Amino acid sequence: MDLGPHAAFIWASYGTFALIIGAIIGWTLFDGWRQTKALSDADRRGLKRRSASADTRD
Repeated sequence: MDLGPHAAFIWASYGTFALIIGAIIGWTLFDGWRQTKALSDADRRGLKRRSASADTRD
């Protein structure tokens, strides 16, 4: 596959895209883990969600 004179730019673009997508996936997984931990800590301390009381207001 001949990419011509712009091969370095094309490969750098693909590499940058892969790094950014990897960072987004990594951050999403890390933040999900952090939120799960925070929710379990709050549950352990006996805190209730505000949305739980809103369900009974039909």
